[in-house]
Amino acid sequence: MKKLKQIITEIKTHQSHTSDNFQELVWQLICYPPKMPIRWHQEQLIEDSKRFSLTVFDRHFANKNIKFNGFKWGNGPIKLLVTHGWGSKAMDFSELISKLRQIDEVEIIAFDAPGNGSSEGELSNLLLYTQAIEVIVQKFGDPNIIIGHSLGAMANIIALTEMKLAPSLLISITPLIKLKENFEATMDVVGISQTAKEDFLNNFRNKFGVSASYFTLGDLYNSDEELNHLVIYDRNDQISPFSYIKEFLEGHSTIKSKCYDNTGHDKIIKSPVLVADLYTIIKDLIIK
Repeated sequence: MKKLKQIITEIKTHQSHTSDNFQELVWQLICYPPKMPIRWHQEQLIEDSKRFSLTVFDRHFANKNIKFNGFKWGNGPIKLLVTHGWGSKAMDFSELISKLRQIDEVEIIAFDAPGNGSSEGELSNLLLYTQAIEVIVQKFGDPNIIIGHSLGAMANIIALTEMKLAPSLLISITPLIKLKENFEATMDVVGISQTAKEDFLNNFRNKFGVSASYFTLGDLYNSDEELNHLVIYDRNDQISPFSYIKEFLEGHSTIKSKCYDNTGHDKIIKSPVLVADLYTIIKDLIIK
């Protein structure tokens, strides 16, 4: 978090918004995930896990293989994959993971995406999340249940599409719907000029080969009839606005949804009510 604050300070005090140095700061603002230390109860959860490390190739920033770390609990036949959001880590799902460990039938797999948590990498991006999911699936097999939060929920859907996976249940918690608009909102918060925003988006297209607007969940999603999909949202969410969620749900009528107002974009995954509800939903699915 200290480095992110430093980046923001440099952006706000930089004299020229049109220089290459300023664009480098914008890239760091968008692609540097802040890292928060784990807490005692999270350390205990890690101690109880079977740890693993895998690699992905970061072709956009580091241009080398990046090691990322993962964790497994349980030995049941039902594989359950958890994907965290931006600037987060597997252990931020500690309350939910601890609850789901009570289900003997599941094997829970969670990971710190490249550049996040305990994993290697200075900068990260959506595609590194997606690559990590695909490597985990290749290593451990197709997951029966997939849970994702925010950017992790978007990455899950992209990975499912690319790998043609059809889990028994997909749960997307406050999913990021529009990547470009998320970038723009982040830049607006720190007062980046319209010209500098346009320069960044052009640079993004050049680096990734597609525009940021390509990563719009409503356009990428094509699993309406096959997928048992539950979207969790908060109508007061400032990161994943309800207007975007509403538009997405209206365009895909087979998706179920449930609202947990005033839980907050980040804190929603720790909500005791949500944790209890997801436990019941997953338990009931397995019993059936």
